[in-house]
Amino acid sequence: MPETRPPAGKSAPFSGTRSRCEFPWRRDESSQPRKGRCSRPDDGGRGTRGCTRPVTVEAPTAAAPPLEKRRALEVAKAATLETKLAVVGLGLVSLHVFDDSFLQREPGTAAVDHLLSGLVPLAVLIGTAVLYHRLRPGLRATLALVLGVLGIVIGGSEAAYYGPKEGLSGDDYTGLLAVAGGLLLVGVGAATLWRSRRRGDAIAWRYTRRVLLGTAGVLVAFFLVFPLALSYGFTHIARTETAPGNLGAPYQPVAFDASDGLRLKGWLVPPRNGATVIVFPGRKGTQKHARMLVRHGYGVLVFDRRGEGESEGDPNALGWGFDRDLKGALAFLRGRPDVDANRIGGLGLSVGGEALLQTAAETRDLKAIVSEGAGSRSVREDTVHMHLAKVPEIVFSGVMTAGTALFSNQPPPPNLKSLAGDIGPTPVFFIYAKRGAGGEDNNPDYYKATRGPKQIWKIATSHTHGLSARPKEYERRVTAFFNRTLLGE
Repeated sequence: MPETRPPAGKSAPFSGTRSRCEFPWRRDESSQPRKGRCSRPDDGGRGTRGCTRPVTVEAPTAAAPPLEKRRALEVAKAATLETKLAVVGLGLVSLHVFDDSFLQREPGTAAVDHLLSGLVPLAVLIGTAVLYHRLRPGLRATLALVLGVLGIVIGGSEAAYYGPKEGLSGDDYTGLLAVAGGLLLVGVGAATLWRSRRRGDAIAWRYTRRVLLGTAGVLVAFFLVFPLALSYGFTHIARTETAPGNLGAPYQPVAFDASDGLRLKGWLVPPRNGATVIVFPGRKGTQKHARMLVRHGYGVLVFDRRGEGESEGDPNALGWGFDRDLKGALAFLRGRPDVDANRIGGLGLSVGGEALLQTAAETRDLKAIVSEGAGSRSVREDTVHMHLAKVPEIVFSGVMTAGTALFSNQPPPPNLKSLAGDIGPTPVFFIYAKRGAGGEDNNPDYYKATRGPKQIWKIATSHTHGLSARPKEYERRVTAFFNRTLLGE
């Protein structure tokens, strides 16, 4: 029977049988199709030929279980709340940093003097606030905890120190806000750590990881947070009251300018034997030594170091910048008619001794100095005796030096061992204690590096307690040194 074809442009009517290629999207129930191939009519309708395009059928995506949706929503909400709280805490700390650095400054200082100590912390705080939501939970928690603790120190140290003595004033109020912000950040950091802790891995590895992270946290606290907190206190807290004067003779209040223009105030006892000694640092803690010299006829100048008592400037407990105070004091004494410019000496305790060594290396106006308890001012002196066991101390000192440089807006002073070689003809008497402070055992190194007339005495006592522990011997040795070097006896 001849084959009957449908008219052109029309489809053949359905019948009881059909080619399995007429509907390629349907599976032939009578046989399995070959993998990756299908059948379809050719242009002429004369049978079938291969089709190389496989048909892929994707299963519909199953909806997330309601419990998983709720958990995801809770995590998202918690992260959003965490970010908001962290930004508030960072903002409160930033407010105090700006107020302390640029609005409520110490007398004699300008905003430009605090660019480093103000802008760098602000950049860190603001940058953290902007990027906080993009960081991983562990990093967010770490930053919140570290900046929170530092915020508490930055805001609370001055308020806690000055408040009971003088009452709250100036930036103490924003300092209390910074404390609140710091506490908020610590809470946020702790909550984030708790919420993001891993609980799905093996219990042995889980607790091993937590011990390692806890150990890392302790190391960060000790080698980063603690030295930075100390450096902030060293550059922001100082004595505000001047002790009543008892120098053993009538004295006159004096005022003069440091070499960088800060106004410093102190007391002067005119000399009776023609020589004058600067007893440094401060009017507190040096009066006993001043009375010892006054008894022997020496004139004495005692004054408040910068940032302390009635003197202008920012404080620095490590003695950075004290050489400028001493240079101002030397210029003041050299300009007085009752002082012989060729008979000016200095007696320094602790940071005062360190400042005298630096000043003697930088000027020849000091004709003799007694340095008691000089030690370490920065990591530069801490590396004088370097050995493996000292590495943790060096790391701690390095961070504290960097923090002090940041908060004081100045680089660390030169190494005292290097400076000692430049002292030249100025006679130096080194006194150091057997139980001294940090770096005090460097005195033999400073002594060896000094090229001019020198002597050294090690006392079996504690830091700067030579006069109280060995009063007669101390007085005899020190006055004999000044008698020889300033009076020519």
